[in-house]
Amino acid sequence: MANKHTRASKPLSICLTALVAAGVFGSAQAAPPETTRVIVAFKPGSAASIKSAVSAAKGAVKHEIFGMNAMAVEVPAVALKGLENNPNVEYIEEDAVRRPFALSTPSTGTPYASGQQVPYGIKLVQADQLPDTVAANRKVCIIDSGYDRSHEDLSSNPVSGDNDAGTGNWYTDENHHGTHVAGTIAAINNSGVGVVGVASNKQLKLHIVKVFGKDGWAYSSTLASAANKCGAAGANVISMSLGGGRKTTTEQKAFDTLLSKGVLSFAAAGNDGNRVVSYPAGYASVVMVGAVDENKQWASFSQYNSSVELAGPGVSVLSTVPMGAGIEGALTVGGVAYAAGAMEGSPVKSASAPLYNFGLGDKTDSGAAGKVCLIQRGSVDFAVKVSNCQSSGGVGAVVYNNVAGAFGGTLGTTVTGIPSVTATDTDGAAMLKQLGQSATVAVKTTNYAYYDGTSMATPHVSAVAALVWSYFPTCTAAQMRTSLNNSALDLGSAGRDTKYGYGLVQAKAAHDRIASLGCGK
Repeated sequence: MANKHTRASKPLSICLTALVAAGVFGSAQAAPPETTRVIVAFKPGSAASIKSAVSAAKGAVKHEIFGMNAMAVEVPAVALKGLENNPNVEYIEEDAVRRPFALSTPSTGTPYASGQQVPYGIKLVQADQLPDTVAANRKVCIIDSGYDRSHEDLSSNPVSGDNDAGTGNWYTDENHHGTHVAGTIAAINNSGVGVVGVASNKQLKLHIVKVFGKDGWAYSSTLASAANKCGAAGANVISMSLGGGRKTTTEQKAFDTLLSKGVLSFAAAGNDGNRVVSYPAGYASVVMVGAVDENKQWASFSQYNSSVELAGPGVSVLSTVPMGAGIEGALTVGGVAYAAGAMEGSPVKSASAPLYNFGLGDKTDSGAAGKVCLIQRGSVDFAVKVSNCQSSGGVGAVVYNNVAGAFGGTLGTTVTGIPSVTATDTDGAAMLKQLGQSATVAVKTTNYAYYDGTSMATPHVSAVAALVWSYFPTCTAAQMRTSLNNSALDLGSAGRDTKYGYGLVQAKAAHDRIASLGCGK
């Protein structure tokens, strides 16, 4: 199955000296000064003095970090040296960019069955073997893009939240990432509706801190504030499906302090499939989470290094998205229903007509007029195939695989007016024997989607931590961390390794280990 993975961008570097402005012939105007955004940590009680210094330097305060003597400011680069020499300043560092990991498109695959579904990850981490009947004594704080409070599978959870300036209300989710994460943690076990999360019985308390708006990125200063707000809200566990490639002292101090106060934090390893250490996952006070697939194999996009500590399911994870934000495909030929994946970029509509063999779809064919095009994958882009079908008068398109299995397709920026879906190679072969029979192709909205990424692995692990901890609330955060590591299912090389860490997190095994040996064993 072909899937996309959103990769964290490289962080911006700080320029400590200004560029020399080039002269402009016939004008005395100079180029505007280059500015940079940094975190300024200062001595207690000197906030007003720092604000005055920033203002005098023709800069602006962008964010006052909750719970810390620090603020993010934007100032001309030439003013940094003056700020560094200010007697009230403890340090200055880059306000590094933080992005959500794995903002992938919904996966294609088997259409959602009527009734309650159990995503494979729930069973893989043994959440189905450990009821969350006592989870009300734990609170998980999700730092992400928000939470669709109106969602049919989330609305009844005990949930509160904090907004971040500029991102909107915590109970809305403009880029869908946070709601997907939340569903893995706590989608409700309401018969006949959607999916279940790790803690599905409306017992686990949730607190949402929204740091990502529609544009999908934030700064390390924002993340430090968000983490401190989680602590202030009484969270036991923090789940962060986000990160970036540069560490900051401010962020590290925030997570170190939270761990010392009994808060256990989890963060995604990253999706570039290399050895780069992402942050906040790379801090010693945060558990780095890698991803595996349904066969417990390392996901090729999952970053691997000595900081990876635990693994969770992160490939084709089915979970909640804001109501109506997902899409699914449907396909019948001659009264036979086939598994279909909605082509990304397809219009939401349906069409019925006789099925026509459109070959590779690499050229127009007048024979397809008024027909549903059956197209083999290969040779040209999906957008070209569907566009050629439409230009030929086709009313719908089915692209079947040229290798084993299902796959995901996208039309990119191409706009088409006909519904298009994908199918497996086996189903394609079967449909080639049904040419001329009535086919119905449909693309419909749904409230669920398949996503890939270490972003999807992280909520599995953080939710298991809260679930197991709810049975043993007197265990400390450090003890719970040790118990989770020691009870993980060892994968890959024997012992801890760079791809799986200690292994796949196991809820029932962790519970039984603590019950038998005690906390932290």
